[in-house]
Amino acid sequence: MTGITFQSFQKPEDIEAESFRIIDSEVPEPRPFQGPQWAIVRRMIHTTADFEMLSLVRFHEKAVENGLNALKNGAVIVTDTEMARRGMPVRRLDPLGCAVHCLMNDPRVMARAKAEGITRAKAAVDVAVAELKPDIWVIGNAPTALIRLVEHADNGAAIPALVVGMPVGFVNAAESKALLMSRDIPYISVEGRKGGSALAASVINALAVLAA
Repeated sequence: MTGITFQSFQKPEDIEAESFRIIDSEVPEPRPFQGPQWAIVRRMIHTTADFEMLSLVRFHEKAVENGLNALKNGAVIVTDTEMARRGMPVRRLDPLGCAVHCLMNDPRVMARAKAEGITRAKAAVDVAVAELKPDIWVIGNAPTALIRLVEHADNGAAIPALVVGMPVGFVNAAESKALLMSRDIPYISVEGRKGGSALAASVINALAVLAA
């Protein structure tokens, strides 16, 4: 431990504030993102400690406005993992009247996946589109979920206010995000292989702070 200096903080919010201060200091003006977009990307960097987000994050021109309006109007949010669902805390979403759902373990989804010979991620999107009519989709894990959602959007069955599309990995992850970004669907996404449930959830956290 000799020679190592630790910062001392008593409150979690002080640690968060110091983290943001450090990020701001390491990304001086002019930044590649401004205003609400910077608030979102900064929280993504805070979540991952990955400054490559500065060159990888992509915003549809209507993404932030649509996302904020949806949250302020009590959005129905669907995500593809329990990790992402738990990463969007009720303390931020409850005051806005928002509800977060993950259907991956729903019996209807499991039965549909088995009957149709498809992944649960696909089946969960199908059930959510049919029954929940989500305003916001948060996909950080399953490329198949994102591809299925785009298919529903293409045929008019889904009209998302915002898609946070950030599947992570090596098989169809980059491709599924490229598909999303090729459509006129309000999205916040990350080019390439990077992503994940925690990263996707961080976007909603940032938007919820702005909405509040």
